[in-house]
Amino acid sequence: MANEVYLTRAGFHKLQTQLETLKTTERQKIAKAIGEARAQGDISENAEYDAAKEAQAHNESRIAELEGKLALVRIIENENIPSDKIFIGAIVTMQDLDNDEELTYMLVSPEEASYEENKISIYSPIGKGLMGHKAGESLEIKVPAGILKYKIKNIKRP
Repeated sequence: MANEVYLTRAGFHKLQTQLETLKTTERQKIAKAIGEARAQGDISENAEYDAAKEAQAHNESRIAELEGKLALVRIIENENIPSDKIFIGAIVTMQDLDNDEELTYMLVSPEEASYEENKISIYSPIGKGLMGHKAGESLEIKVPAGILKYKIKNIKRP
């Protein structure tokens, strides 16, 4: 299926948790805010009411978006992906050949990408540049800031 959303099991659970929070906690908070704003009387020029209704629309839109993604999820741990090459789900350790810094990234779908967790999208310039390469290879990746030079040291799967 062309529209599949590839996620790790942890990424899938994270989206499920977000969805559950939006459907329960957030809906309740927004409903309370709408009720309080209504209690103030005339809602035609009530900024609190308008803000609460806007928050409600945004919340419902996010719920629909998450439900759509979760309906298309394919968990990548169950895939038969070669472990000697870099593909989605791989944890890659590499040496930056310009500053000798060692970097480790996990290649994930855009939905799971997180700079803080060293998870980069397979569609980012670095992610695209790494795809299909093997340990021991040196490569150059063109990014907006210039060209990065790496040597792939290790590839593993979670």
